[in-house]
Amino acid sequence: MSDAATDWRWMGAALALATRGAGLCFPNPSVGCVIVKDGRVVGRGHTGIGGRPHAEALALAQAGAAARGATAYVTLEPCAHVSPRGPACADSLIAAGVARVVVAAHDPDPRTDGDGVARLRSAGIAVTSGVRAHEAEAGLSGFLTRLRHGRPHITLKLAVSLDGAIARADGTSKWITGARARAAAHLERARHELIVVGRGTWDADAPALDVRLPGLDARSPRIGVVGRSDGLPAHVNHFADAAALTADPALHVLVEGGVKLAASLLAADLVDELVLMRAPILIGGGRTMSDIGLADLPLAHGRWATGPAMTLGPDRIERFFRTR
Repeated sequence: MSDAATDWRWMGAALALATRGAGLCFPNPSVGCVIVKDGRVVGRGHTGIGGRPHAEALALAQAGAAARGATAYVTLEPCAHVSPRGPACADSLIAAGVARVVVAAHDPDPRTDGDGVARLRSAGIAVTSGVRAHEAEAGLSGFLTRLRHGRPHITLKLAVSLDGAIARADGTSKWITGARARAAAHLERARHELIVVGRGTWDADAPALDVRLPGLDARSPRIGVVGRSDGLPAHVNHFADAAALTADPALHVLVEGGVKLAASLLAADLVDELVLMRAPILIGGGRTMSDIGLADLPLAHGRWATGPAMTLGPDRIERFFRTR
C-alpha cells in the first residue's frame, strides 16, 4: 500500500471517530485523532463532551510512550493556543515525540490559523496537510460556518411527497415518510445542538423534538420555536424570527418545519444544508413551499451542490449543500 493510500485509510479512521462527538462538543468542534505506529493503532480519541479533552490529548494519553516516533492523524489542524481548559495540542504532540502528523482540515481560528502546523514543523516534525480535507470540513461545518459567517450552520430537513407536498392541505403531515426514514431523522437530531420549528408547527403538532433511538436518548438537542412566544414551555428557546435564530451560539441548528419558517430561511439565504426525505406517495393539493423571493428562474440554478443520498425502505434521503 502506498503512503498516500495509507494516509487515506488512517484518516478515515480519524474521521469516523470525529462523528462520535457530533452535537456534544459545543463550543468546540468534534475532532478525531488516531496515533499509528508500525502499522497498528496505539492511541485514539475524539473531542470530549463540552469540548474537552481535545482528541489529541485523549489519543496521546492512550498511546503513552508508544507515541514517540509514531504518526498522528488529526481531522483538524492541532490548536496552537493555551487555554485555562488545557494545553495547546501542537505542543502536546511535540512533547510526546511523534515523528509525523497528518492533518485533514486547516483551522481558520485566528488563535491557530496555520500556527499549529508551523509549530510542528519548526520542531522537526513532518506534516502532511489536506488529506481528505473535504470530508473533514463537512464534519466541521458548524465550527467553520461560525468562524466564516458568525452564525450557526443551519440544516433544513423536509419530508416531502413525490409531488413536492410537505403536508396535506389541512396541515396534516404525520407521517409522510416511513419508520426507517423517521429513525434517520432522529439520528440527524442527535448531531445538532439546537432543533427548531415554526410556531404554526408547534401549535398544530406539539412535537417532542427529542431523540428516540436506543442508546441516544440522552443526545436530544435544545428545542426552539420561531414566532410568537406566548404559552411556550420554559424549556423551549424562543426566537422572534429567522434573524434572531442566527444569534444563537449553537454550532449546528436543525430546522424541521414548517412551511413559512423554511421559506423565510431560504429567502434570507440562511440555509447551508438541505435534507430532503422523499416518500413515494402523491398527496395532490397539499401544502408546498411558500415564496422564497426568487426573482428569475435562472437564479435558482447553481445554488445547491448534490451530496450523498440513500434509500431507507421505500423512502429516498437526499442531501444538498449551499454553494457559496
